[in-house]
Amino acid sequence: MQMASDYADSGFQKYYNGDYRGAIADYNKAIELNPQFADAYFNRGNAKNELKDYNGAMSDFNKAIKLKPDYERNYNNRGESKFFLNDFKGALLDFDKAIELDSYLVEAFSNRGLTKNKLKDYKGAIADFNKAIDLRPDFFKAYYGRGITKNSLKNYNGAIADFNKAIELSPQFALAYFDRGNTKHSQNDKNGACLDWKKAAELGNSEASEMIKKFCY
Repeated sequence: MQMASDYADSGFQKYYNGDYRGAIADYNKAIELNPQFADAYFNRGNAKNELKDYNGAMSDFNKAIKLKPDYERNYNNRGESKFFLNDFKGALLDFDKAIELDSYLVEAFSNRGLTKNKLKDYKGAIADFNKAIDLRPDFFKAYYGRGITKNSLKNYNGAIADFNKAIELSPQFALAYFDRGNTKHSQNDKNGACLDWKKAAELGNSEASEMIKKFCY
């Protein structure tokens, strides 16, 4: 007879293989066998986030927090769900809590930077991205986030430098090409913009395809 931990282990493997629905099915069984299994709720929430079921994910993170209130990633990942639901103030509170619990949690600083950028607190956003980079100099998402913030401040050269670094660290990161293209477009570098949008589109970014149709023909 399989135990809850067996289903959780299977769900974990399916998650990392990109089978998010299969992972959720396994976590459902784990939770059925052990309704107090905090990590199963947390990991099921992660799988739901990947499937863009952000409300479902939040419900799981809420349950995980009740069972394990001192685990910083419960708050960080719930903050991500809130961010994608455009609840930026709620997301900010969760990232604050995650950082309070673990002042070395790189993802929480980077996520809080993205959230502050949305709230137009650009100085605060850059401070958070700088902290994330200090903690982990190879964390490409922090360079990307700092780049979009510098772009918002019309520091186009600084933005491009950050997008360049993000791409150097993660050459398949479509958003970095897309936003570097947007920045080059702001600098009236049409050829450079179109090349970046083409690369982003090749990597699956649908917004880049729209920009190509609009500006590159």
